[in-house]
Amino acid sequence: MLGEGGTPLSRLLAAARDFQAREDRRVDLKGLRAVIDLLEGEFAGEACAMKRSGEQLVAGNISAATWISRICGMSKPSAHDRLCVGEQLESLPLVAEALSKGEISYQSASVICHQREKLGENSDCLDEENWIGAHMRYAVDPEGFDRDTEENYEERFLHISQMKGMYHLSGVLDHESGAALKTAIDGLAKRLGQDDTRTPKQRRADALTEVVYKALDEGKLPRRNGVRPHITITTTLEGLKGELGAAASELEAGIPISSKTVQRLACDGTLSRVLRADSMVVDVGRATRAISPAQRRGLKAQYRGCGGPGCDRPITWTSAHHVEFWSRGGPNDLPNLLPLCYYHHRLVHEGGWQVVKAGDEVRFIPPDRVNVRRARGPGVRWAA
Repeated sequence: MLGEGGTPLSRLLAAARDFQAREDRRVDLKGLRAVIDLLEGEFAGEACAMKRSGEQLVAGNISAATWISRICGMSKPSAHDRLCVGEQLESLPLVAEALSKGEISYQSASVICHQREKLGENSDCLDEENWIGAHMRYAVDPEGFDRDTEENYEERFLHISQMKGMYHLSGVLDHESGAALKTAIDGLAKRLGQDDTRTPKQRRADALTEVVYKALDEGKLPRRNGVRPHITITTTLEGLKGELGAAASELEAGIPISSKTVQRLACDGTLSRVLRADSMVVDVGRATRAISPAQRRGLKAQYRGCGGPGCDRPITWTSAHHVEFWSRGGPNDLPNLLPLCYYHHRLVHEGGWQVVKAGDEVRFIPPDRVNVRRARGPGVRWAA
């Protein structure tokens, strides 16, 4: 309690009487407010101690707040506020000390205590001193807090580099941007069914990829060099089929890319035919979508979301997959199409899973269960 660890209660009462006894009645409002704040802190500590003793139960009251509001002539919310402050100050020594020394007001201490109460046990995951310091800084000097926020904002950066066939990201985001990114990724990073064996770190990486692809697919990003941002892959028919001896397909920067990845992207991408003769471009065909708008509407009418097992991704977060691979001669018609999210689409192409479709039933078979010699039954089709 403040009377024990800070200014004694008797001194607080004496100071209050001194203010009241002044002849001119022209008191120092700031000093008087400081005394009131100290007394409020003392009251909060005593109220919390009384609650623990069970005195309200002896008096026939179930709620300590009800009992305090009745005997002290205060509203229940005010009584609850004092109980909260009294309880939280015990675990916030820095705030209690600042209140006892008059460095912060009772109102500021109350705001911090209620925030701490909302966090509950989850506050252990935060840096307690930084958390308290930030709230105290805001309570005492909100304009200074705003200046600090802007200074921190200037330190933001994002660096993307390529190293050993992978992209490496490093960066620092301000509180708002970081919270927005974390919220988006957390919403997409949970496991997708019982067969999802990805680690949490891998799920977060895939979630970031999904967010990026979603932004690209919507076509609402600002144009660059006259076109919407997109990834470009250069390949040949032999490379698309993954034939032995074919030249590697390349990303726009000349980076070789797996033929399986190319096949996945070709499932639901925009294709442009370019004819060459003696390394010279002699004809450029019109860009066409692998999946027509009508086929996409048909998929939306037939499926509510991803066709992967246990997946909750909505249809707008999927790409159309050819059950019998389009790159290997599979038909480009609606019965051969299945909407898959990024994770399940990659699982089929790069991960070697089989998709078996019999009528309306779709089964996903992992590589270790695939029987190469199985027979294809009537009305059953699977990926090559």
